Amino acid sequence: MSTIESLFGMPAERGRWVLVMLGMIINLCLGTIYSWSVFVKPLTDYFAGELGQAVTANEVLMPFSVFLAFFAIAMPFAGRFIESLGPRNVTIIGGILTGLGWLLASTVTSVWMLYIMYGVIGGIGVGIAYGVPVAVAARWFPDRRGTAVGMTLLGFGFSAFLTANIAGYLISTTGVMTTFRIFGVAFIILIVLLAIPLRFPAAGWSPAGWNPPVPKPGEEVCECDRSAMIRTPAFYGLWFCYFIGCLAGLMAISISKPVGTEIGIEAGLATLLVGFFAIFNGGGRPLFGALTDRFTPRNTALLSFVLIGVASALLWQVPSVPVYIISFAVLWGCLGGWLAIAPTATGNYFGTCDYPRCYGVVFLAYGAGAIAGPQLAGFIKTSTGTYLGVFPYVLVLAIIGIGVAWNLLKPPRKVQET
Repeated sequence: MSTIESLFGMPAERGRWVLVMLGMIINLCLGTIYSWSVFVKPLTDYFAGELGQAVTANEVLMPFSVFLAFFAIAMPFAGRFIESLGPRNVTIIGGILTGLGWLLASTVTSVWMLYIMYGVIGGIGVGIAYGVPVAVAARWFPDRRGTAVGMTLLGFGFSAFLTANIAGYLISTTGVMTTFRIFGVAFIILIVLLAIPLRFPAAGWSPAGWNPPVPKPGEEVCECDRSAMIRTPAFYGLWFCYFIGCLAGLMAISISKPVGTEIGIEAGLATLLVGFFAIFNGGGRPLFGALTDRFTPRNTALLSFVLIGVASALLWQVPSVPVYIISFAVLWGCLGGWLAIAPTATGNYFGTCDYPRCYGVVFLAYGAGAIAGPQLAGFIKTSTGTYLGVFPYVLVLAIIGIGVAWNLLKPPRKVQET
């Protein structure tokens, strides 16, 4: 069924792309967490010099993990309110909390306070806001869901390209705590303003001239709710594949700068490379989203795991500056890819009638990867003295991911809804 609708004074088929752009910029603000590796040394120096508190590698990486964990935990709970409160209001609430997390981080006097102010409050804010542009794109683009979702999420992945360099400049000129404060104020203002136009299409709307593809027998889209989704093998295959993809990618993001300096790259150049890698994280989202539309989530997932495995093997066996640059670009790109593959697969396999809550549960895989990845990296660094020991483990996980994707990542048989 199709109904006529307009957006921003244009036919909805054209105006809906403005919503994608707004979502992209919102995610640019939310994705500043990916610049965390730039904050690691300044924070270590601040706690040691200003507060007289020595902190370990694990302790300074922990806010990154806490932030991402609460980001993932908040998403399933926030999903139910997107329909009742509307995309605009939910995004505003999340944006204000995100900014407060950064603002309050500028007041901490211990690393534990940083976990709470930045990790918990900021992470919950991002978890509330993050799913809204994704849900809006999924609803407005039934015909090009992977591409639209990938472009919306491009901002989150591309964020570090801008914010890592902005943060590096601000830290060097104003100090790390003032940088937290500046970011917090900017995020509150920008996200609130950008959230105002967000809305869902009217019930029954579809793009003019578009006809849904005819599914294969037994592989109809479920249009099922969350309880029905979690009874399918496809859900568990998607969840575990998403976990592996995020584990590998988030480990790489959290240790990008330290690994670079380990193999002999000057610290300033290593910071610039974090921004360079963010191009691949951002670009991986529309690229893998388009590949998912064209080649199915299963085949795109297999490609991702092959790339992750090859990059990890190279870092393990032949660590060098060229290998570091190429492999980390691949790992950042594949993380971005999974943040397009998973939401697209959720809509393709389980429909959009309960999409925010369904994808909220799937997104818990990201949270699990956020906790396990950086902490595993920190443990290996502490026990071996080098971050390069991480990559044999990532290679094994990629091989496991190939097996899981091959066997479970396929459209589910239609299930009875509850």
